Amino acid sequence: MRETTTCNALCGSAGGSSGHRSSIKVVSPTVAPRASTSDASSTRGRSPTTSRPCHRTASSRARGGATSSGYEAECPRRDHRPRPCSGVVAECHELESSDVASVIGRYGAAVRRRLRRWTPSWRWLFGVLRLFLTSAAALAVSLWLLPGEQVGADAETVLLVAASVLAIGALLRPFLTQLVVFTGPVGLLVAGLLVDAAILGAALAVVPGVAPFSFSELVLAAWGAVAVAAVLNWLFDSSTDEAFFSQVLGRAIRIARRESASGPGLLVIQLDGVGADTLRQAVTAGSSPTIGRWLRSGDYRFRTWHTGVPATTPAGQAVLLHGDAHEVPAFRWYDKAAGRSFVSSRPEDVAVVQERISTGRGLLADDGVSVSNQYSGDAPTSLLTMSSAGIPRDRGLAAFMTTSAGFARSVVLMVGQMITEIYQGRRQRRRAVVPRVRRSGNFVLLRGLTTVVLRDLNVQLVSEHMARGAPVIFVDFVDFDEVAHHAGPARPESLKAMEGLDRVIGFLAEVADEVGRDYEIAIVSDHGQSQGPTFRQLSGATLAEVVDLLAALPARRAHHDDEPAELWGPANMLSESAPGTGRLIGAAARTVAVGSGGSGSPRGGGVDENRPLVVMASGSLAHLYLRDVEGTASREAVDARYPLLVQGLAQHPHIGLVVTHVDGGLRVDGATGWRLLRPGSGSVLDGSGIDPLLDYGPFAEDDVRDVATRAHAGDLVVMGRYDADLDEVVAFEELVGSHGGMGGGQTEAVFVHPSSWRVDRPALRGHDVHDVLVGRLAEQGLRSS
Repeated sequence: MRETTTCNALCGSAGGSSGHRSSIKVVSPTVAPRASTSDASSTRGRSPTTSRPCHRTASSRARGGATSSGYEAECPRRDHRPRPCSGVVAECHELESSDVASVIGRYGAAVRRRLRRWTPSWRWLFGVLRLFLTSAAALAVSLWLLPGEQVGADAETVLLVAASVLAIGALLRPFLTQLVVFTGPVGLLVAGLLVDAAILGAALAVVPGVAPFSFSELVLAAWGAVAVAAVLNWLFDSSTDEAFFSQVLGRAIRIARRESASGPGLLVIQLDGVGADTLRQAVTAGSSPTIGRWLRSGDYRFRTWHTGVPATTPAGQAVLLHGDAHEVPAFRWYDKAAGRSFVSSRPEDVAVVQERISTGRGLLADDGVSVSNQYSGDAPTSLLTMSSAGIPRDRGLAAFMTTSAGFARSVVLMVGQMITEIYQGRRQRRRAVVPRVRRSGNFVLLRGLTTVVLRDLNVQLVSEHMARGAPVIFVDFVDFDEVAHHAGPARPESLKAMEGLDRVIGFLAEVADEVGRDYEIAIVSDHGQSQGPTFRQLSGATLAEVVDLLAALPARRAHHDDEPAELWGPANMLSESAPGTGRLIGAAARTVAVGSGGSGSPRGGGVDENRPLVVMASGSLAHLYLRDVEGTASREAVDARYPLLVQGLAQHPHIGLVVTHVDGGLRVDGATGWRLLRPGSGSVLDGSGIDPLLDYGPFAEDDVRDVATRAHAGDLVVMGRYDADLDEVVAFEELVGSHGGMGGGQTEAVFVHPSSWRVDRPALRGHDVHDVLVGRLAEQGLRSS
């Protein structure tokens, strides 16, 4: 009898930007200890026959010639001979039944190790007692809700079922985790949906006096018990995270003992969209007690780095992970050479950008791990990374799907978060809070997806790879950014999201204390957010409609140019790269958007690329392109075709400035004045009237030069009006909290690092932060030359 599986490994140079090649190494299913830091340098030049454990698939693409797997492709063959690489993808097959026996053998060995190391304690006893009582109560409620009377009404039977569930679950879950790694996506899907039902069914089968359950009753009872347990844990704890954190930490400790990794390490935690002003407010308000304690102790320093324009995640991560500050002009833009738009919430577009910015020596190039990012940083191991969407065979993903406090709990809490969002949106409407935007429909599902399921999955993955000894990990948490886009960055629900992120940071610090490597933790953000009304709310029309009117172009059939594209990034990423039911949730979230036609939605609408003027809006920044003009169209060319366009936009009461290209410089037009900037220096060549850049801050001139001279920048660059008195910016997308352009806190990002680090530059930009992180890896001996 023979079973079959496939494990793919990308090899060779992806994109042709590097001459590096990677070999396929077929290793035994038997796990060998991971190399420690002391011999890390020797492992990089090892021969193809050297075994090294791999818990990730090669479906994670690393651009620019970097290897495609963090370790080696784990192909469960009986022989250990390297397979030849046929161009780009090599496949290995034939998982024999004897290999399944090896999984059972590894499982038995793991159980024996855990029993030898187990020592009773009062904390352990309390945890078991609490888990037993919680499970019993959850089962009692769940079984009571089912029709009929399969289980007797006596408490003894329910307690016996609960004890059986715990015992059988403790025995089966490690085995199921190992098996799911081998079975891949199908196993992950089945595990996410049915593992709790299978354990409950096994428990009911061994308890006498229980009537048979149908399959549907088992599934309903199991998921009902998970829901009740989540509520009970919320009553026990100040948050609903404690049971999940406890289970993840326990697994991390067990893995760390087995792997025996040592030496230094670096964990970089990105708080997406958290600006410097937001973090200060969270610390002083008590919403971020962990970060506040680190800062007040003197162990950490709080620095601000200026993002410039565009102030958006793809541009921020391009410079933080790859050191590139030129390729990305906005969250979405039009590529004249390619003849199409690029949107950073579409994995296929992000993959192209990754190829362009990768040198093979990104921040994570040396055995690093990328988790939930836009780009990989040339990491050999990329998980939930937009540029390398795929389904990796990762043990952390498998554990998340099979553990009792993993996926099923996250789905239940996701529903709770959706109910919370409906209530908070209704409260804003009843109180007539302004500015505000519509918070129903697709965002309700997206908020639950990003602030619960994706966050928990990130925590599981990061903890797993810290325990396995990854030398450097970079992870992005999008909780605050998603909530603040619709609620506003200064609103109570956004600060509540900061509380959850702070708990995650505290937990990952606890994991760092327990695993083998001595991890340093740095906290960064990619941009901030600025609050304000939207252009359509103030003008009664979208920017594209105003452009069409000024250019005397026919009206468009549908206008979705102000539909937020960024919100669909997590859903698109999960639907492409998450395991099993995670893909279903991501796909469901995208399906809700079919009617909206947003540019990040499945329909890919929002931009009519066949019109002579293409409008691409990203927050308070917009790029306008004369589609049939090669290269950058000059101001003279724009005026010749559309004589009312530039001045009409500049005079609009809700537009702050318009940038065009003229001979010898960049012209910045506002409602009451203009300035001519020299492209490559800090001088103003000419001007008249009130400086349109005056309210945008001291970096405004440099920021305009930067964005207008980036690759694929528009022929016209438009900024939303900034009200310095109210600190509000007008967004071209329907977002009350926006970023992308200038004005307010959107361009001031966060860099919190250990005080012992040498950061000599008084004013930081993105490339400075990148250099500091790379330099620290080199000081730790984790960066090859």
